[in-house]
Amino acid sequence: MKQDSVRSASYTVDCADYIHVVEFNPFESGEEGSLIAFGGNNYVSIASCRFQEDDASVSGIEFKTLKTFNQGIRADAIAWSPDTNYDSLTPLLRFCTAASDKNLRIFTSDLQDRNEFKVFDGHTSYINDMVFCSHDGNTFASVSDDHTCRMWNIGKGQTAMFMLRSPGMSVAWHPEESSKLMVAEKTGTIRFYDLLTHQAILSLESVQVPLMSADWCLKNPFRVGAVAGNDWIIWEMPRSSYPQNNKPVHADRARLFRWSRCSENLFATTGYPGKKNTQILIHHLKHPQPILIGSVPVGSGLSWHRSLPLCVVGGNHKLYFWFTEM
Repeated sequence: MKQDSVRSASYTVDCADYIHVVEFNPFESGEEGSLIAFGGNNYVSIASCRFQEDDASVSGIEFKTLKTFNQGIRADAIAWSPDTNYDSLTPLLRFCTAASDKNLRIFTSDLQDRNEFKVFDGHTSYINDMVFCSHDGNTFASVSDDHTCRMWNIGKGQTAMFMLRSPGMSVAWHPEESSKLMVAEKTGTIRFYDLLTHQAILSLESVQVPLMSADWCLKNPFRVGAVAGNDWIIWEMPRSSYPQNNKPVHADRARLFRWSRCSENLFATTGYPGKKNTQILIHHLKHPQPILIGSVPVGSGLSWHRSLPLCVVGGNHKLYFWFTEM
């Protein structure tokens, strides 16, 4: 499966703007196909997409924009709520955005008359990531350059704050470990917090810095991955606080790490945006080299489909989708 040549995207979708962030809905929401959110310079759009790999009646990709929300400012991160429900009787869209004004916004829509958003302020610097609790659509967490991780409730606002020792880069919940929260810091430390005691109960350390992105493996809750410096890094808990595996893969520094949602061995990384092209690599832990190499003109964002080995990256007026083998 070794593959050295750059592979073109399996599918592309034209967009009206440069895409800064893109996120597949990771939750089961009753829809045929998958919901996807993507953000331009001042809006976030929600679309439904189906792929021929999942539905024999589709030729290639079927992509339909359902709703566009004008928030008047660039979205830098998007998180889906598990409350989202896209059946035909009572549709509900709910998601959170982090914007360049240091605020979080929760959007709620029934795709008809009800279209509202609520602003959550408190962070004093750039928000890098946020996530909803997979069991509770009212609870979410965010991390920021202000050296904090904050817990929020849609009705009550901020409910807790963890002081960090450096900028918070990634935050993750695992459906099998809902009382724990993973927080990754730029200086290379990943901590797991007990949400009942609000104490750190486990930490992992990266040899490389700066740590830019980390993710908790859905299919194996003992496995954590990250990118730092030029490397991808894998930890196997609770074997050691130091990595079991790491490899330099991006000459221009690595930016994002995301586990596949359908395999504990499959993950994707991206190089740093800002150059003419951004490299996307798909890796399999049982293969020494990347199994897929892609390139996007100044790409941003990275997300995996909920049930297919398919990931998406945003770019200049396009979404780029890559399908790979398991």
